[in-house]
Amino acid sequence: MGRLIVIAVLLGCYPALLVTALWPAPALFGLIAAASYAAECVAPRAGRPLPDLLGKVHLGLTMRFAARETMALLLVARTAGPDSPYFAALAAGLFAIHVVRALHTGLALRLRQMLSRMPVTTRNIDVSALRIPKLPPRWLRDSRSVCFLYPDALPVLGAAVGAAPAALGAGLAVVLGAAGALALIPYVRRTTPLTDTARVLEIVGEQVRAYQPEVILYFSGATAAAYQARMWLPTLERISRRAIVVLRERGMATHLESTTLPMLCIPSSADLMSFRALSSAKLCLYVANVGRNVHMLRIPTLRSAFLNHGDSDKEASFNPFSRVYDEVWVAGPAGRDRYRRAKVGVRDEDIHEVGRPQLEGISTAGPGLPYRTVLYAPTWEGWNDDLFHTSLITMGPRIVRALLDHRPAVRVIYKPHPLTGHRAKDAARAHRKIVTMIEAVELAKSKARHPSSAAGETSEIRHLIVTGPEPHLYDCFNQCDLLISDISSVVTDFLASEKPYAVTNVASLPERAFHERYPSAEAGVLLGEDLAGLTEFVDGEDTLARARIKLRSHLLGPEYPDALTRFNAAVERVVSGS
Repeated sequence: MGRLIVIAVLLGCYPALLVTALWPAPALFGLIAAASYAAECVAPRAGRPLPDLLGKVHLGLTMRFAARETMALLLVARTAGPDSPYFAALAAGLFAIHVVRALHTGLALRLRQMLSRMPVTTRNIDVSALRIPKLPPRWLRDSRSVCFLYPDALPVLGAAVGAAPAALGAGLAVVLGAAGALALIPYVRRTTPLTDTARVLEIVGEQVRAYQPEVILYFSGATAAAYQARMWLPTLERISRRAIVVLRERGMATHLESTTLPMLCIPSSADLMSFRALSSAKLCLYVANVGRNVHMLRIPTLRSAFLNHGDSDKEASFNPFSRVYDEVWVAGPAGRDRYRRAKVGVRDEDIHEVGRPQLEGISTAGPGLPYRTVLYAPTWEGWNDDLFHTSLITMGPRIVRALLDHRPAVRVIYKPHPLTGHRAKDAARAHRKIVTMIEAVELAKSKARHPSSAAGETSEIRHLIVTGPEPHLYDCFNQCDLLISDISSVVTDFLASEKPYAVTNVASLPERAFHERYPSAEAGVLLGEDLAGLTEFVDGEDTLARARIKLRSHLLGPEYPDALTRFNAAVERVVSGS
């Protein structure tokens, strides 16, 4: 409803401006013009689809401002006459406003292009020798130059007062616009040296050579997949060898958590393959199977090891592409068994069990609350139907509804996979339905003035929706008593907590066939599409504790030595050549 009101005001002002300009009714014109500017300010807050929709029907921002200026010019023509020198001055001033905006847009585009052409960007590396200038304020470097349209309010509103104020307002608007455009010139000038590829690569290369990295964590992918690299950063900070992170997509570093590790982003494959400063490294670790991996795999002196970004029964954990790496590192014996069964060309002697060092902070104790907490953490829909393991579409809303209605009351933590809805719109709709459901419950509790006994029982319970990187998945493990998830690395990692878990049977496989195909579910409750076992799982006796401890060793490796020691030993073996 709010969006419709904004559209009605925004578009309805223009016929009214035309009528009041022709009438003429200067005071009324000024009031309507002021309302139209207010609607322009509100429109972007009504959601991105509104400006996009107006642009598609040729009523974009520039067109709307130009139409308003035309009405002001028409008003002055009616009040002062077309022969008035103020009319000519206003016409010239309005034209000049757009000339100045075009000048600013050209400079802003030039600045953005030069920054995007930097051959390498860094983090935690001293590049002071490059003398990278500070960026101008966001409004000044906006290549759409939106802020340079609004000064036309001076001549447009001035027209409601008289011809002379309108002409004076136009002149002032041009001066303001010119000042903003000229302010960009020093930034453009100082940024120009950063487009010298050879110079930039040499200066950054000197710093990297001084650091002498021995291990590389390589990552390429969509920003939504940044978690795949993020999970390994704390581990690499703690190994005994010097590690560096190499990224391929601009801006990816901003999606990774704070780290002390040096980072390089080299988008161009040609620049990466000619960047000799990484020659001291002996080992390159890969966390995802993507096409751009080939640019590092081609280096014969660099031993490659595939870490993956999770250890699970998913097909991604025994992908045939894995045979391109010199080694495949898995958490425990289960990872080795997967490749043996799959027979995808990965030799057994190239598989090394290194544990999951990230799981060190996971507690085996519950949150200690007077009620139970259930974490629902479904996986995403996968790149194709063969990788479709998510319960979100067919079971998700019903699982959450059942948990919210459960008595005695339980707390629900809902944490979907970061890529949820990336491929299937049905998954995105199911996600929104769950979020709406949980928010409605929280809103109802906050509005209840005289709660019933049931409401009073649940008043202290605060359900949680986690769609960002914080709190971390492992923090959610520590906050819950039970897990409901799909076939994914979430189940494997949760075994470190030794707490009860349930796995959804999305494909409705017979129980025996399901456990044979997905061994990580053996020590959990199998949850069918009818949710028949959900209540018993939440309220029933835990009979699988010993099974979980046994399965934990199979999936994650032995408890001693600890995972970080085993991981560090694997790194040391490759780097030292032993």
